[in-house]
Amino acid sequence: MSDKKLIQAKKALGLKIAELRKKVINPETNKPISQEELGLRTGNAKKTIGEIERGNTNPTFETLFKIANELQVSIAELFQPKS
Repeated sequence: MSDKKLIQAKKALGLKIAELRKKVINPETNKPISQEELGLRTGNAKKTIGEIERGNTNPTFETLFKIANELQVSIAELFQPKS
């Protein structure tokens, strides 16, 4: 895979995570979960979630698994293009 395609794939993954995160409502606040809250739920720092959403880092499989679990989707769905 070329560097350009890899960068595009990381950005697409990050945008998908950000999109899905905004659909998960925190029952306590009745608002979408924040990067900070997703980080806490997955054992990551807010900064790490932000870096993933911006496509600036390569998350591990374990991190992707935890994020998908908290967003109530499969890992495969994180990589599906927008419908």
